[in-house]
Amino acid sequence: MCTRNTPSLTLSRQALRDVLLRASWDSETIFNAELALAELIVNAWRHAATPAPVVYFSLLGCTLRVSVSDESDALPHEQSLSRLAERGRGLQLVSCLTHRWGVDPQKRGKTVWYELDSAA
Repeated sequence: MCTRNTPSLTLSRQALRDVLLRASWDSETIFNAELALAELIVNAWRHAATPAPVVYFSLLGCTLRVSVSDESDALPHEQSLSRLAERGRGLQLVSCLTHRWGVDPQKRGKTVWYELDSAA
């Protein structure tokens, strides 16, 4: 199952939630998947100035893969921040919520992705 060209954060999260509920994933893992997706979309809006990032997800066996593509060539990286920093923890959050994540440069822009394995 996949979705492409879904610019709305709400619609993207709902589509992801629906797929994972149909696959009988547990509520904590669904929450983590939605939150990580939201972080990637907001990062595309904020840092890549991409108003409509391309969202793609697939569920193969027990592994969910979510990808968000934007038009910026700048590659993201986790930042070392002070405890009082008010921004900049998005990728740290994605790293904590998921099993794997990474960045694939494209001819135009990049794709940031994460994977989660089912707890079942």
